[in-house]
Amino acid sequence: MSASLRQWRGPHRRLILGACALIALALGLAWFTHRPATAAAPPAAPAGVTVEVATATRATVPLYIEGLGNVQAFYTANITARVDGELQSVAFTEGQTVKKGQLLAQIDPRPNQAALDQAIATESRDTAQLNSAQRALARSEKLAPENLASQATLDMQRGTFEQMQAQVKVDRAIIDNARTQLAYTSIVSPIAGRTGIRKVDPGNNVHASDSTGIVVVTQVQPISIVFTLPEDELLPVSQALAAGEVGVTALSRDDKTQLDNGTLSLIDNQIDPSTATMRLKATFPNLHNALWPGQFVNVRVLAQEQKDVLTVPSAAIQHGPDGLFTYVVKADSTVEVRPLKTGADSEGLVIVTDGLSAGERVVITNQYRLQPGAHVRLLAEQPKIAQRSGP
Repeated sequence: MSASLRQWRGPHRRLILGACALIALALGLAWFTHRPATAAAPPAAPAGVTVEVATATRATVPLYIEGLGNVQAFYTANITARVDGELQSVAFTEGQTVKKGQLLAQIDPRPNQAALDQAIATESRDTAQLNSAQRALARSEKLAPENLASQATLDMQRGTFEQMQAQVKVDRAIIDNARTQLAYTSIVSPIAGRTGIRKVDPGNNVHASDSTGIVVVTQVQPISIVFTLPEDELLPVSQALAAGEVGVTALSRDDKTQLDNGTLSLIDNQIDPSTATMRLKATFPNLHNALWPGQFVNVRVLAQEQKDVLTVPSAAIQHGPDGLFTYVVKADSTVEVRPLKTGADSEGLVIVTDGLSAGERVVITNQYRLQPGAHVRLLAEQPKIAQRSGP
């Protein structure tokens, strides 16, 4: 390569490279300036408040009246001795279920047996004397028409005969009493029930005048509950009782356990003026011995059943300055405030008399985060309310 060519390539090469760089920079700037604009991202939809909903449904709603009750044995028998004597044995185990007429205890029967034997012997003697007096009277009556027996003799023999008749009747009464006293030495249960704690041990003397007794037998199947209600509930309960059988449910004191179902037996014949309450009595089969005499329980009386009424869960009802309302979920997943008129409530349900239609969805959680028009996201929906009935 000649010297003139090297001289030309040195400075001109740098000029060419610089020009190329400027052209590339201009093209890049032009592309960046005139590139197609990207589409604008749509605005984010509101996230919405997570809520649970339930559907307003028509159902049969039982209406209860609640009170506090005390369990009482259907029958109670304090087993006492009816004759004096030594308690020879007891024929029951404490806490045992016994039948009516079952032997419970035995008192020494020998003194009473001796008294019965003596009464029978006395009756036999007096019967023999009566027969003798009857034969003597018969002879005198035959001889009297022939004047072979005086009237005085006849009268005396007739009096003796009548006296012995009366004496035999007395003897037979004494025998009956002696037999009864002997039967009392075998003490039997007058009712079917459960025995309690034994109060007297064998070997002790018992007396008819003792009030302590030997044992108490209580009938617990069926069993009774006596409870009180405010006097204002007299009319609905009386109407329900007049219409037919009234169901009563016995619950534990915390209302979590249903103990038994029974029926209302009666309303007491007077109201307590000091407490303005009335006493009622209900009977329960108590097949599982869930009720025990002396136990305190909560009682629910089925006073009425309202059929085919519109209901929502009580959690859907809100209290506002203008009254009751609920949040109704619309088709676009927003909520509106709906004023309500309600009736009675029972077992977590509220009867709606105005403001809702069957099938509308109401919010039952997170209402404090809502306002009219707020978007909601449904977490779950409660199942439709089943038809309900009393106990």
